[in-house]
Amino acid sequence: MEKKGKPVLEFKSTEWMQDLAFMVDVTEHLNNLNKMLQGRSKVVMQYYDSICAFKLKLLLWETQLAGGDAAHFPCLKDVCATQHAADMRRFKDKITGLLREFEQRFQIFGELEKDFKVFCSLFSVSASYLPINIQLEIIDLQCDSDLKGKFATAGLDTFYQHLLPGYPNLTALAAKVLCMFGTTEQVFSVMNINKTKLCSRLTHKHLNDILKLTATQDVMPNIDALVTAKRCQVSGVK
Repeated sequence: MEKKGKPVLEFKSTEWMQDLAFMVDVTEHLNNLNKMLQGRSKVVMQYYDSICAFKLKLLLWETQLAGGDAAHFPCLKDVCATQHAADMRRFKDKITGLLREFEQRFQIFGELEKDFKVFCSLFSVSASYLPINIQLEIIDLQCDSDLKGKFATAGLDTFYQHLLPGYPNLTALAAKVLCMFGTTEQVFSVMNINKTKLCSRLTHKHLNDILKLTATQDVMPNIDALVTAKRCQVSGVK
């Protein structure tokens, strides 16, 4: 920029360069989180785990920056090594603000945390802390050695196929979790594809049904179990 006769005065400011380096590091961390939240075949629990892990990282960075440690901010660390020591407290405040934003943005996870815990920890969760409608089913399930073995080998997205038809309330809870979209962006993408000017007669009910089909199109039905649960219609004429 100096060769072009357009010097950037901000580059000569120690504080501005430190702020830029901090922003680069934070953006890198957020980009890594963004990559972890991508992928169509993921269960919402995997997104929940990634968000929880990132919030714990924010708490760690908040504590470290308050003590003047920029170990996880390499650009900021390099800039501070060649310039005057930075006041890490102002960067700590930025992390605090980011953590507050995450708490507000993903507060829905707090409301669903109990459902998530049941969904992924069927054989370790205590029945006494669960809703009444699934307490007895949980006890029966935890005493079923066959299902316990299947839970250890099958994935969460396929294990619940083995519960039909003996555990209706647990199956309904699993369906609720498995049908959740991982991101609102995915929901809006589906809506934009289907709700166009050419589909002027598409009602909200139709759109709701389309979203349900989209959310479950990768789920493979257990045909044998469904057929077994149905009684064939027998004619009364011999």
